[in-house]
Amino acid sequence: MTLNAFQQHIHDRYYATDSARGSAATFVWFIEEVGELATALNTVARDTATDADRDNLAEEFADVLAWLCTLANINDVDLAAAVRDKYLTGEGPEGHK
Repeated sequence: MTLNAFQQHIHDRYYATDSARGSAATFVWFIEEVGELATALNTVARDTATDADRDNLAEEFADVLAWLCTLANINDVDLAAAVRDKYLTGEGPEGHK
C-alpha cells in the first residue's frame, strides 16, 4: 500500500468525524498516540520485552501514522507530495529534518 492510498483510506473512513472535531482537538488525539508510542518504545527497549510488546509497538506506530493522515486530511495536505517535495527532490533538506 502506498502512503497516498493509506491517506485516502483514512479520509474515506473517518473524514466526516475528523473534520467536525477540527485540527486542535485532533492534534490532542495525535499527541496521545505519540505518548503511547513513546511508552511502547520504552517497553521494547528493556531486555525483558516480549513478542506482545513488539506487536504493541507496531500497533502504536500504525496509530500515529493514521492520526497524522487524519491531521493532513483535515488540513488539505497531501502527505506523499509533501514528503516528495521536501525529501526526494534535489539534495533534500539541510541540517535537521
